[in-house]
Amino acid sequence: MTEYFFGISIAGALFPLRILLSFLATLHILLYKRDPGAAIGWIGAVWLMPFLGVLLYCTFGINRVNRLARKLVQQRSWSGHITSERFRCGVDGYFGSLVQAVDKLSGRMLLNGNKIRCLYNGDQTYPAMLEAIEKAKKTILLSTYILRNDNIGNSFADSLIRAHKQGVKVYVLVDGIGSGYLKCPIVTKLRKNGVKAGRFLQFALPWGMSFINMRTHRKVLVIDGEKGFIGGVNIGDENILAQNPRHPVSDTHFYLEGPVISQLAESFIADWFFVTKEALGQEVFSENQLSKGSSLSRVVTSGPDADMGKIEYTMLEALSLAQRSIRIMTPYFLPDERFLTVISMAALRGVEVDIVIPQYSNHPIVDWASLPNSAPLLQAGCRIWKVKPPFNHSKLMVIDGIWSFVGSSNLDVRSFRLNFETNLECYDSVLAKELFDFIGKHRHVRVTHYDLDRRGWLQKLRDSSARLLLPYL
Repeated sequence: MTEYFFGISIAGALFPLRILLSFLATLHILLYKRDPGAAIGWIGAVWLMPFLGVLLYCTFGINRVNRLARKLVQQRSWSGHITSERFRCGVDGYFGSLVQAVDKLSGRMLLNGNKIRCLYNGDQTYPAMLEAIEKAKKTILLSTYILRNDNIGNSFADSLIRAHKQGVKVYVLVDGIGSGYLKCPIVTKLRKNGVKAGRFLQFALPWGMSFINMRTHRKVLVIDGEKGFIGGVNIGDENILAQNPRHPVSDTHFYLEGPVISQLAESFIADWFFVTKEALGQEVFSENQLSKGSSLSRVVTSGPDADMGKIEYTMLEALSLAQRSIRIMTPYFLPDERFLTVISMAALRGVEVDIVIPQYSNHPIVDWASLPNSAPLLQAGCRIWKVKPPFNHSKLMVIDGIWSFVGSSNLDVRSFRLNFETNLECYDSVLAKELFDFIGKHRHVRVTHYDLDRRGWLQKLRDSSARLLLPYL
């Protein structure tokens, strides 16, 4: 029953406000939404769902992080002087254009003199990380998406606390959602013992919901500015396969030494300043960085800030240059049409393309949404494989046995445009061969046209409906 006040209905009184809010929201969408599909969707929402559509757009559609992150640009500019120009290098041949492009894209130099070692699962990764923490003398920088309150999480906390009590400067960043929505017991434990620990875009009140989609997905550890770790391994018991966890996760991480460590430290400095407003100084860098190996490497970061799309563009440029082979391993395969086109074109020009995804991920809706992507790739000649359990969380790309791209980024829109990610590009034939063979060993079950065609219409409807959520999965 309609309520009236002074002869005017509530709906009638609110109508001018509804029009004004929807109009203002539409102006904002037209000015700031680059993706036409997203813009059309949001415009439809703000007009078809009075007030609710505007509220949803203000909560989830506005990139406030981009504005805040502009403060970081000057913070980053000085760090390039830390690394000596003598480590800067180029690459001959057809990959030379990729080096030049990523130089401009990332704002970081490709550096010679690095040593890289693969670590598989928590079984190899955690002992190496804990040993490095125990041997730290000056500084420890740790950033992770998940830091569980379990056996291994507390082992890390205890090691970090011991280092702090021995005079090492310890800085820890965890994600405000991935490591606990309301609180992170390990962060509480660290703070009680004097360790500086921050939570990235953590919120407990409704107005913080505007940041819920923007997470730091980075997994980085830097010790004394000389040793580093990067990859996909979070900190939790589920990654230690030898202990037969209830929900096992297989993954890949990397141990680093050499000049590229300065770029890892620099990316952490930016995140730390973003969260705490504390500017870390040159003490987190090595005073005399030495050559440790022959790998040419560079850190590439991405996020919904000044780094928007940099990891995605690096991948697209590398894929477009491939001449012989592409091998990809990712836990979530939800790229957009542009990415699918570049991969398909590589296969059509004769490049051998293998894409390895889990048989079952930890998010069934992602598995459903990924299936519609398979048909055009198979049609182009790509080979898609499923790796049997345990769930494999590795994020690896190898091209032509030369170039590798590893780190925290999945092959999905969330990683490319919403999450804060850190990857490492490497020109290293030895590393590329190890990863090429590793991916090859996990080609367990081949996906065929028959597998896609035999799905019932309800399953196809489910899968296509799930794909509509692609930007947020």
